[in-house]
Amino acid sequence: MTGAARMETTGQNTPLPSVAARHACRSGMVATTAGVANGFVQGNLAILPENLAASFHRFCQLNPKPCPIIGMSDVGDPRILALGIDLDIRTDLPRYRVWRDGEVAEEPTEIMAHWRDDLVAFVIGCSYSFEEALLADGLPIRHIERKLRVPMYRTNIACSPTGPFAGPMVVSMRPFKPADAIRAVQITSRFPSVHGAPVHLGHPHSIGIADFDKPDYGDPVPVGSGEIPVFWACGVTPQSVIAAARLPFAITHSPGMMLVTDLLNKQLAVL
Repeated sequence: MTGAARMETTGQNTPLPSVAARHACRSGMVATTAGVANGFVQGNLAILPENLAASFHRFCQLNPKPCPIIGMSDVGDPRILALGIDLDIRTDLPRYRVWRDGEVAEEPTEIMAHWRDDLVAFVIGCSYSFEEALLADGLPIRHIERKLRVPMYRTNIACSPTGPFAGPMVVSMRPFKPADAIRAVQITSRFPSVHGAPVHLGHPHSIGIADFDKPDYGDPVPVGSGEIPVFWACGVTPQSVIAAARLPFAITHSPGMMLVTDLLNKQLAVL
């Protein structure tokens, strides 16, 4: 992974699309990162005090589908060199969420004022990363077509608990025709570090989604005639867990507004 992180420019000495995306965030870009810097891995963000970091790390190990860790900072260090040489976790996402006692207290566009010397940043795989492979196979991605955030829902699928961390899995949804859904399962199975194959197809109510038209995070997208909803485990799951645990302090990304890394999606594929 570190080899990819060394690539700061293209052969023409222009910034990589991933670097350009992070610089755009530093300059005030506030938009979904779906379809941004195509080819580069995106990640969800969870930042916790050091005294909770070991328990959260264990939670991710117990729940690899929704919480596959692709990067982790040292205590108090806003850099994760394996994901990008110039990366600064405090400024390089479009929008953040600052949590206090399990509630979203602020949604700033940078967290310089909130950064502390005892914080540890976790970057968790994001399903935006496997969308490149879906598009390359000719499968349509509705939220990208409409420039929306992917719809995400809390479910009745319980995560394996550890320490203060427990709660429901969050899933993201993309609609496909049945034949395309089968192909999407085959394609995304090759990307376990960004959630892998879907966890459910077809029946939202059976995984506890009461109002399909009102996602808990992201934006609603229509399911067309002859299509079925396909659900993948989602890296927003830590946010439902932070809320359930009523943690005194945490920072996450705002759903749909991810960290763009210098890793290449194709590096994550398994044969």
